[in-house]
Amino acid sequence: MTSQNIIEQAIVVLKTEAEGILGLVDRMDHRFNEMVDLILGATGRIIVGGIGKSGIVARKIVATLNSTGTRSLFLHPVEAMHGDLGIVGADDVFIALSSSGETDELNILVPSIRSIGCRVVAFTGNLESTLARESHIVIDVGVKREACPLGLAPTASTTAMLAMGDALAVVLINLKQFKPSDFKKVHPGGRLGQRLANDVRDFMLTGDLIPLVSLGTFMDRAVAEIDRHGLGVAFIVDSGNKLSGIITDGDIRRGVARGIDFPRVSVGEVMTSNPRTIAPNAPAYDALNLMEKYEITVLPVTSERGEVQGILHLHDILGKGEFKFNGT
Repeated sequence: MTSQNIIEQAIVVLKTEAEGILGLVDRMDHRFNEMVDLILGATGRIIVGGIGKSGIVARKIVATLNSTGTRSLFLHPVEAMHGDLGIVGADDVFIALSSSGETDELNILVPSIRSIGCRVVAFTGNLESTLARESHIVIDVGVKREACPLGLAPTASTTAMLAMGDALAVVLINLKQFKPSDFKKVHPGGRLGQRLANDVRDFMLTGDLIPLVSLGTFMDRAVAEIDRHGLGVAFIVDSGNKLSGIITDGDIRRGVARGIDFPRVSVGEVMTSNPRTIAPNAPAYDALNLMEKYEITVLPVTSERGEVQGILHLHDILGKGEFKFNGT
């Protein structure tokens, strides 16, 4: 097999798995809403179970839910039948994962879980299966075909199952208004958690690294300052270095669209007055919450008297490429 053949085969696998996920989109319906409502109304935990590859996916879903504010745990169906069923309560929600819906170990367990009073949600690709019939809510995660050329190894099916778990987790993040500061609380040992525990002064840029333009200056000077620093903003200050306003790349684009003659216009006519600011001794997670709430990437750091002391960029908090929001 040539190198090109290897790449072509890998591309087929990626396309097959992508098609499996996209195929779920048209099947999203009221049952997903019912599952979310059930979980939001539950006073217990989310318990996820599966066997084999589905069990591995179940563990990942549990990890994602726990790290984003939804208390969850993994239950191995075989161990459950030998005593671990005691962790299940009537106030919990059990999510059962089985592509075929005919996993014996899981189907033997589900009636016992129902008898406790726990509600059951199935992630399955077979809506006529035993698991589907025994569940209160059925989420269709079926795929047309596996990426495995033999059609035997779970590939596209487990990818689709995992994606549905991620969809659930992200919806719950938004509905619960889970914030970066909450993420920090449950990731105290992680690199991102450690960074968010620091103060703004630990990350802000100071001195000549701050893009400053005096009030009354013409816009061409502000554009040059924005370009020189590459942060997408310029702070407008008065003679006492107090912040008067801010000009962003977006302000310039909108000005161009309106036909503003920048060399003849002062910064005061374009700037946004009274921008959001933060203090140097504020926790970094407060800054991150502020950026998230107002959908901004840069904050002026000011003293109590409004004097500019630094500039904080989102990338400086996250580490410029060290972090991604999926936790890796």
